[in-house]
Order: sequence, then structure tokens, then C-alpha cells
Amino acid sequence: VQLVESGGGLVQPGGSLRLSCAASGFGFTVSLYRMSWYRQAPGKERELVARISSGGGITNYADSVKGRFTISRDTAKNTVYLQMNSLKPEDTAVYYCNALFRSRDYWGQGTQVTVSS
Repeated sequence: VQLVESGGGLVQPGGSLRLSCAASGFGFTVSLYRMSWYRQAPGKERELVARISSGGGITNYADSVKGRFTISRDTAKNTVYLQMNSLKPEDTAVYYCNALFRSRDYWGQGTQVTVSS
């Protein structure tokens, strides 16, 4: 199984980015896994940003991103997205995609998001 994040970059405060996590692998489908976005800023621990249940009906967000970030998925493309609006400098971090189903736990390589003027 391979998770490949993309969409990161440099953006000014107040701007938007959309991250993508493209999943591939024999028998892998995002509709079976709980898919999550985590982030890790320099000198800080990795933290959960948002997740979507395997059924797609339940989403959860960190308090710091509620109302600004939206997680979604496209099962036909086997891809999960993180729409990030009203970005703040404190959102600067490496963002990682995670897929979890029972003991199967997969991570992407991460994509850098930098919010700065």
C-alpha cells in the first residue's frame, strides 16, 4: 500500500490550499479504512488534524482547525482531500496522510505546508 500526499506549498496568511492523498495497492480502498490527516511542526509532536470514518459519514477535526479545514474523499479515485482555508502561520507543518484498518496502519511521506507573508 502506498499513500502519496501532494498539494503542499507556500501560502500567505488567509490563503487556501487543498492537499490530496492518493492511495494505491492491491485490494486497498479508502472506503475500508479510516483515513486521517496529521501534521507535525518543527519541535512539536505529530497531531491529528482531521479524520473521516471508513463509511464516510463521520468526520472529526482538531479544535484548532474546525470551521477552516474540511476532509473529504473520492472513493472512485481512492483519494482523500484536506481543504484548508483561512490558513494561519501556526498551520505551518508537514502534513501526513494515514490509513488505518484493524492492524493495518499506513503513512504517507508527508507534504510541507508553509504559511508566511
